[in-house]
Amino acid sequence: MAISEKMREFHGLPAFDFPAAEAKAELPDAASVAWRISVDSYESEEAWEAAFARFAESVDTTEVRALIVGAWSDAYESGPDEVISALVAARDRLPALRALFLGDITFMECEISWINQGLVTPLLDAFPELRAFGVRGGQELRFPAVRHARLRSLTIETGGLDAEVVRSVAASDFPELEHLDLWLGTSWYGANAQVADLAPILAGSRLPRLRSLALRNSEMQDEIAMALAGAPVVAGLETLDLSMGTLGDEGAEALLGGQPLTHLKKLDLHHNYLGEAMRKRLLDTLGAAGVEIDLSESTEPDREDDGVEHRYTAVAE
Repeated sequence: MAISEKMREFHGLPAFDFPAAEAKAELPDAASVAWRISVDSYESEEAWEAAFARFAESVDTTEVRALIVGAWSDAYESGPDEVISALVAARDRLPALRALFLGDITFMECEISWINQGLVTPLLDAFPELRAFGVRGGQELRFPAVRHARLRSLTIETGGLDAEVVRSVAASDFPELEHLDLWLGTSWYGANAQVADLAPILAGSRLPRLRSLALRNSEMQDEIAMALAGAPVVAGLETLDLSMGTLGDEGAEALLGGQPLTHLKKLDLHHNYLGEAMRKRLLDTLGAAGVEIDLSESTEPDREDDGVEHRYTAVAE
């Protein structure tokens, strides 16, 4: 998945861009869309907080169900601290908010690994009724362990995720979480987690309702697959996603030789480095059992003259 276009929908609602100050547009019903609020650093001097203030004056915020934070001013240079403060201050005006995404920023606006983030968990504290929360960008991202009684979906998209964030997510208390999506990334852009940091997630006991697990866009995709081959969390899953990373035959072999996966509805392995024989084995073993398998974007590793292989994640810079 390239970060090349804005989210088209969020939380089951079509995304709608709140218009710029100079634009004239008819606004939809407040509850009917996921509202995206963005500013263009090149074409507008309006700060994100000012755009949000206009939004709050123009829309019945008591009916708003989903918010998408797009680009804020100078995303290359500054994090969303003021954005987060504005949202936290408006929490009483957003009683129906159930979904929030921070950083729907395309690579044309700011490369994913250059998006500055910060301390994002005040948003979870401020909105205890959230069902879905997502963040894009790992630079300076802070996510201390937190409890949230209602959250069902958590997504963190990065080109390189710091181990401390991984450990904090794993230590958090999310009793209702059904979907977890972590883009672990590459060491070139700050990824330094080890498989051991994922242990509380893989054990399954901390996330009793988890049905969809994505540990993807990782340069240690084979090692993750090996750990999942015997991980208790897998037995309760409907969807397992190891896509966008450097998965090769060794990791796939571990999956096939480990615990049964035929209970899965979907196994997503797109963007992989699997050989043709391994792809056929996966289809013959799991596909024939009714598991939907995505093996698209299979490719050969780059090889130097001395035979050294190089594999790349789908999203890095």
